[in-house]
Amino acid sequence: MAKAAKEKKLDANGQPKFGMLDKIAYAAGDFGCNMSFALKGTVQTFWLVYMMMETGLLSALLLLVQVWDAINDPLIGNLIDNDKRKYKMGKFKMYIFVGACGLLFAGAAVFLPFPNANVVVKAVLFVVGYIIWDACYTVANVPYGSMLSLITEDSGERAQLSTWRSIGSMFGNIVPMIVLPMLIWQKVVYDGTTDFLNRIEIPEGFDKSQFLINPTTGQPYQIGDAVLSPATGEQVEILLGERVFWAALIMGVMGFVAFMFMIKKITIRVDENSVKTNETGEKFNVFTAFKKFMKNRPAVGATVAAMGMFLGMQSATTANTIMFATYFNKAALSGVVQLIGFAPMVLFLPFIKKLVNKYGKKEASVVGTLVSVVGGIIMLIFPMIQNRDAALVVYLLGLVAFGIGMGVYTCVSWAMMADAIDYNEWKFGTREEGTVYSLHSFFRKLAQGIGPSVVLLIMGWLGYNSELGTIGQDAATAHNMCWLVAGLYLFSAVVQFVGITFIYNMDKKTLEKMNAELEARHLAE
Repeated sequence: MAKAAKEKKLDANGQPKFGMLDKIAYAAGDFGCNMSFALKGTVQTFWLVYMMMETGLLSALLLLVQVWDAINDPLIGNLIDNDKRKYKMGKFKMYIFVGACGLLFAGAAVFLPFPNANVVVKAVLFVVGYIIWDACYTVANVPYGSMLSLITEDSGERAQLSTWRSIGSMFGNIVPMIVLPMLIWQKVVYDGTTDFLNRIEIPEGFDKSQFLINPTTGQPYQIGDAVLSPATGEQVEILLGERVFWAALIMGVMGFVAFMFMIKKITIRVDENSVKTNETGEKFNVFTAFKKFMKNRPAVGATVAAMGMFLGMQSATTANTIMFATYFNKAALSGVVQLIGFAPMVLFLPFIKKLVNKYGKKEASVVGTLVSVVGGIIMLIFPMIQNRDAALVVYLLGLVAFGIGMGVYTCVSWAMMADAIDYNEWKFGTREEGTVYSLHSFFRKLAQGIGPSVVLLIMGWLGYNSELGTIGQDAATAHNMCWLVAGLYLFSAVVQFVGITFIYNMDKKTLEKMNAELEARHLAE
């Protein structure tokens, strides 16, 4: 009886049947990735607010490291595709293990807290720290993303893996999104001495004595009073840079544990070295790979949508933090507010398989991105509202609508890329998991670099002066951040809608046809 029960758990190839353990383990992998990736938004805030790097310089350096970040992804992907060596744990898991070991410490490398260093030293620390961090992340993330199509060949099961990856991503984002702002931002209160002034970087043009007098009443502060900014009259909030460094180290350990769980528990059901890659034996040529990728419409459509997501949402992170610090005076709670907006994603988790089976990934995502566009339009209203509490409520309404739309797309986005890899085999005879996924990652990371770089320049154009920190920004600049954030979210939703609706061409009917033809082709081999 025990033997029969054991046999029931195996598939036709003698592998453990696809089940909940695979889904939980794959989710743990993205949790591990996001223990590092989710810090990207904090990088810009750390270097802008705590290290006080000038917006133009930070923009240029950020673009430099992100372009390199994007370039090395296809190289790593090709390396994995063409690695035919036998590893005890499998080549995908081996690469993930190496990357995870590096991320134990690499995540903190870009948060070395030396705010008094000169500008050249700061620039070197930023570039070197970021490159080390990015190299480790790429080695872990590229094989992790490619591995989805090797765990199962069933379209419905892939959609489930994509959904569970989104769950891992969501929980991986909770720590940096909610907990981290509470730990690294601190409201300043008068303690009866002038010691608190040592924790404040007094902006140029301000005198220390101005922070001893309440600008609203003109009277000296009493013990326990909130210290107000002379520029806006709002309570001063400061960024505790040393805590960011230690938090990144702790998150590195948490990520490593998650990766190890995934490596041990997940099952690869497709022979990694039997997958067709670069069959001609030619050396990797980035231009040839790019031309092939551009012929893969599903990959291009999914990539455009992902770029839209990052060009808007990722780019809005710093402006959003500055907005909460200078306009709403709630920097420490900014993560909680963001979570309220993205919590609707959870609503779709129990139903995503039914939605996909009934309507299709593309069809469900089109409706979702359209709802996100509506959310972006609602956001354009909140900067017009003078009452800040009311404005925050409208902002939340727009964010919730945006999150509802994002919920559908996010849950199936990685399954779309798995289908794009199948499409490559269907149309061109080669799967090329690593190359297709890494070029997708290339464009995502290009968007992650260009978007924040451009936004930093826009912030400077809108009046933000990094030498003033968050304390010395005037009311007009704080209000401009509201318009910038609203515009970025709307832009994000529109680009996602265009990518999924007009470029991605794998509707439910086409997907069924492709899967049937590929199955017949595999049986005939």
